[in-house]
Amino acid sequence: MNAPIQSSAKAAASRPSGGAGFYGLLTLIALGAGAAFWVGVQPKKARLDEARGVSHDLSVVRVRTAKPVPAPEAKELSLSGELKPVTEASILARVGGYVRSWKADLGDQVQEGQVLAELDTPELQRELARARAQRAVCEAARNLSEKTATRWKELLAAKTASAQEADEKDADFQLRIAALEAAKADVNRLEEIAGFSKITAPFAGTITVRGIDLGQLVEAGGQRELYRLADIRKLRVFVRVPQSYARSVTVGQSAELRLPELHGQVFTATVIRMAGAIDAASRTLLVELEVDNSTGRLLAGSYTQVRLTGAHQEAPLTVPATALIFRAEGAQVAVVDAGNVARFKSVVLGRDFGSSVQLLEGVGPEDQVVLNPPDSLTDGITVERVQ
Repeated sequence: MNAPIQSSAKAAASRPSGGAGFYGLLTLIALGAGAAFWVGVQPKKARLDEARGVSHDLSVVRVRTAKPVPAPEAKELSLSGELKPVTEASILARVGGYVRSWKADLGDQVQEGQVLAELDTPELQRELARARAQRAVCEAARNLSEKTATRWKELLAAKTASAQEADEKDADFQLRIAALEAAKADVNRLEEIAGFSKITAPFAGTITVRGIDLGQLVEAGGQRELYRLADIRKLRVFVRVPQSYARSVTVGQSAELRLPELHGQVFTATVIRMAGAIDAASRTLLVELEVDNSTGRLLAGSYTQVRLTGAHQEAPLTVPATALIFRAEGAQVAVVDAGNVARFKSVVLGRDFGSSVQLLEGVGPEDQVVLNPPDSLTDGITVERVQ
C-alpha cells in the first residue's frame, strides 16, 4: 500500500520540473529565432540606407563657386605733356609804318603798358591832319548856320519872313550839327589809330620773341609777329587722359611733373579744368593742369612727364574662362544665390586674357559664379556649394 503511494508522489513532484524545461526550451527557440532575424535584417537595412545616401548624393549637384575679381590695372598713369605759359600773346601791328625805334629785347621783363617799340606813320598823320581840318570847316559852318537860323526866327517873329524860310534855316542848322559830330568822330578814330604807333605790352611778362628791327616796314593787320609776350610765372600743361581713367580725375587733384633734364626733381601741379567730354577721335579727356614757376626753374615749351596722383583705371570684373556658358541666348554664367539656387545670367564679354575673361555687364562683385558648370546644371535647381 505504501509503495504505490510513494511512486505517485514522485511522479507528481517530477511534473513541475518537466514543464519548466519545456518553457525554457521555447524561450531559447524564440531567442534564437529573434537573433537569426536581427542578423538577417540588419545588413539589409544598412545596405538600404547606404543606397539611399548614394542616391541622394547623386541627385545633388555640387558646384565650385567664386566671386568675380577686378582685372589687373596699371600701377600709375604717366602721360606726356608740354609746358606752356598761362598767358601768352603775339603782338601784331595795328597800323602800317616804319620802325622808328624798339625798346625791349629778347628775354626782357616788361610791365603792363610799357612801350616796346615806336612806328613812324606819315600817311596816317596826314590823314589825321586832313580830318582835323575837315572838323574845323564843319564847326565854322555850324556856327554860321546857327546865326542864320537865329536871325530868321527874329524875322519870323516880326512877320517879315515866312515860316517856310525860317524852318529851312533851322533844318540847315541841324544838318551842320550832324556834319560836325561826324567830323569829330572821324578825328577821334584816327587819333586812336595813331596811338597804336606805339607798341605797348598788354600785360606784364617776358619777351620771348622779337621780330622787328630799325627801319623795317610794318603792314597794318599783317601776319608778321613784332613781339611775343608770355607770363611764365605760372605754367600750364595739357594732357589727354584715357577714357578708362577719366572718371577718376577731378578738379583740384594734384599731379607730379618730372623733366628728363632735371633728374630727381618733382614739381607739383594741380588740375584746374577739364574738357567735360570725351574726344570722339582719340577717346581721351583733355585735362589742363597749372604749376607754379615763380622761381623760373621751369622753361615754357619743355617736354614733361605727368603722373596724376590717385588716378586709377575702372577695371571691369573678370571670371575664369571655364565659367562661361555659350547658348542660344549668348554668353552666360551660372550664379548661386543665398538660397543655393542656381540662376543663369547673360553677360557682355570684354577682353580675353586666355585663362580669364572680362565681363562688362551682367554680374556684380558679390555674385557667386559657378566655376565649372556641369552639363546637369539647369536654371532654378538647388545646388550645394563647395569651396
